[in-house]
Amino acid sequence: MKILLRLLVRWLFRFRAYNEAVLKAPGPVLLIPNHQTLIDWLFVGVCLDEDWRFVVSSVAAQTSWLHRKISINRRTFLIDNTSPYSLKRIAGYLQAGGRLVLFAEGRLSRTGSLMKLFDGTGFLLHKTRAKVITCYLRGVDRQRLTVHRNLKQWFPRVTAHFSEVLLPPKVEKVNTSQARNALTNWLRDQMVSQQFVIEMQQGPRTVLAAAAETARSRPRFVVLEDATRQGLTFRGLMVGVDLMARQWRAMLGADRYESIGVLLPNISATPTVLLSLWAANKVPAVLNYSTGAVTMLACAQLAGLKRIITSRVFLERTKLNVDSFVKTGIDLIYLEDAHQNISGSQKCLMLLRHTLRAPRFTDQTRPDETAVILFTSGSEGVPKGVELTHTNLIANIRQLLLVTDIQDNDRIFNAMPLFHSFGLTIGTLLPLVRGVYVFIYPSPLHYRAVPTIFYDRDCTIMIGTNTFLNGYARKAHPYDFRSLRYMFAGAEKVQEATANLWSRRFGVRILEGYGATECSPCVSLNTPMEAKYGSAGKLLPHVEYRLEPVEGVTDGGRLLVRGPNVMKGYVNPDANATFKALGGWYDTGDIVSVDAERFVTILGRLKRFAKVSGEMVSLTAVEDALAGAFPQFGLRCQIAVLSRPDEDKGEMLIAVTNESRLQLDEIRAAIKAKGLTNLFVPREVKYVREIPKLGTGKVNHRELTRMISN
Repeated sequence: MKILLRLLVRWLFRFRAYNEAVLKAPGPVLLIPNHQTLIDWLFVGVCLDEDWRFVVSSVAAQTSWLHRKISINRRTFLIDNTSPYSLKRIAGYLQAGGRLVLFAEGRLSRTGSLMKLFDGTGFLLHKTRAKVITCYLRGVDRQRLTVHRNLKQWFPRVTAHFSEVLLPPKVEKVNTSQARNALTNWLRDQMVSQQFVIEMQQGPRTVLAAAAETARSRPRFVVLEDATRQGLTFRGLMVGVDLMARQWRAMLGADRYESIGVLLPNISATPTVLLSLWAANKVPAVLNYSTGAVTMLACAQLAGLKRIITSRVFLERTKLNVDSFVKTGIDLIYLEDAHQNISGSQKCLMLLRHTLRAPRFTDQTRPDETAVILFTSGSEGVPKGVELTHTNLIANIRQLLLVTDIQDNDRIFNAMPLFHSFGLTIGTLLPLVRGVYVFIYPSPLHYRAVPTIFYDRDCTIMIGTNTFLNGYARKAHPYDFRSLRYMFAGAEKVQEATANLWSRRFGVRILEGYGATECSPCVSLNTPMEAKYGSAGKLLPHVEYRLEPVEGVTDGGRLLVRGPNVMKGYVNPDANATFKALGGWYDTGDIVSVDAERFVTILGRLKRFAKVSGEMVSLTAVEDALAGAFPQFGLRCQIAVLSRPDEDKGEMLIAVTNESRLQLDEIRAAIKAKGLTNLFVPREVKYVREIPKLGTGKVNHRELTRMISN
């Protein structure tokens, strides 16, 4: 029977199993697969010897005649999941050397991704010290016998991937409840890690190939929309990519991996241009137009750009003066000209080609080659050019998809600029790879328009920064975010006042993440599954970290990270030499603490600490304490904290605000109300009309220091 069933699944699902030899491991051993469909047992069972038994709920066994027929036999281990003695029965069987298959999620996935594991699994590991083999059933989430609402097929390709035999860590000096939770979390981390490795090995290896694969499965799905309200289907997107790639080959030449500047706003044409440049074996360098022509020119020269793709309409509307580019010998290629070169017959023929057989775009570029050059915000110095490979981008996308439960019917709203890694990777490339709708809006500063459009488009996921979220909260109607499932925030620390405001006004929990352009960008993230208040989330799968000691900081240190999402390097020679000397570790420059569960708490940037009377004081902590502390001045009141040398105490703090009525005594009282010592109290308050911001919403501390120094 086993041979017949194996042949059946091989024929219907092109089934293949990997690393089956580990299934010979003697008991006690638990085999833990992910659980997506009603026939998951079949894909696992055809790989097992006769003595393996499946743990089955007696309630589920009585669901139907078929369930009773399958469940009540010598290959099952029936338990009453309402009885507290069920776990003891399982533990006894394992301790006697038994081998069991346990679907630790306890139910079919309702999301298409890994759901929570019941902590009874951790109890079994703690009491029996059983060995563990995890199993990733890849492709089974698209099978029709699932209960989630994602895209389904009749007979998708299914593969089973068995891990090596794992030994659970010893959890000592804690009670049974804590040990159970710790081992359950350990097991889930192992399952997520395994899935990430398999996806990186067997999935598409470039962003373009991944998007093309998704497009083939959902060709008529409207995936992209911009402020013009003209939706673009996956097929239309890939047709545009193919047509534009041919234009770039003719206009830009055949030099592989040449860097080409991209100076475009958040419109649907921008991701099309990026994908088409990859299809033409070029490297887009996305310029930050909010920095002005002088800084953009410096970035262009740093990246060695000879050509920049832009738009006449965009330059006219933004009044950007690009004469300096032309004077330095950089050619401007206008998107309008490229579009005019594409005839109607070419469009029809390309549409026919993609309708009959869509291309895979699998051989356009190597995964370890530079995919995009992005420039850091420059909040504390000259921007650096960051080289991110396709491996970096696709790794970060998969890391995020594995720890969240984004579904086919989700709708993402992205107003973050595409020259910022948060807006590019998370807000644009991730939905194209995952196959979900994304609305890209040209500016996050339109505080009244953004909530209105979000409401109109029935979006369910939004990304933003602390600064922008405060702006939306001031202008939005309480019902504007009624459809919002997840609000992910990054780029700057989310202040407690912002989190409380969104919770009270909109009933929304802000899920804070942490990252850097050099990390593609995400390093850690709070998720509905694993969230810790006050932290910047849990480190993503396969992100390693180490903390370097910092004088004056006892709890935490300077964070260095390493992983598949960490950049290839900088285009700046000096910065790149420093990065290479670290052997793949990226020095974030942030002082953080990391707990036993890998949750990161940001204490502040090293450059944003002041040494007052010999003690290290976080300027970010002072800003957090003052945020929202003065409701009498309204939500517009903003405060930034700087430091300057002081003869008596080494350094002194200065509060800079755009509210002229705010007095130093009020600031001092607010600091003490938060329980902070006198070391955190600014010695002076200065007033400015407007606190300068970068295009990403961060405070431009460099410019602010210059302003108050004059």
